[in-house]
Amino acid sequence: MFDNNGSFLLAAFEFFIFLAWFMGLFWIFGDLFRSKDLGGGAKTLWSLFLIFLPILGMLIYLMARGGGMTDRALAAQADLQKRQEAYIRSVATSNGGRGSVTEEIASAKALLDSGAINASEYEQLKANALGKNTASLVA
Repeated sequence: MFDNNGSFLLAAFEFFIFLAWFMGLFWIFGDLFRSKDLGGGAKTLWSLFLIFLPILGMLIYLMARGGGMTDRALAAQADLQKRQEAYIRSVATSNGGRGSVTEEIASAKALLDSGAINASEYEQLKANALGKNTASLVA
């Protein structure tokens, strides 16, 4: 298959260029579908352009929208981190993310005052809130 070292080096270089092109194509498609400022029609047209004329499409996309690729990637990462921190806070609280015991009792009292629940339901909610607090202290 390879006649001499030069043909092997050329094949290795071509393989490297192909992988670099393929990785760039994935980055561009990721940026294209992450972008919130483009509608569905524009994303479809860009996708068709990138599929049918891949090298020219990539170059034009990078010239037209390449400046905002980093900003969109950073915004997506910041949003992901914010949602992850909110999830961790909700799970890490002592009573399953529902707030403190006093907040639960206060919301139950507000429901009682508004007439949404009766006195026995209020006492049950209050006992549940206090019971979960003592159970977490014992464990």
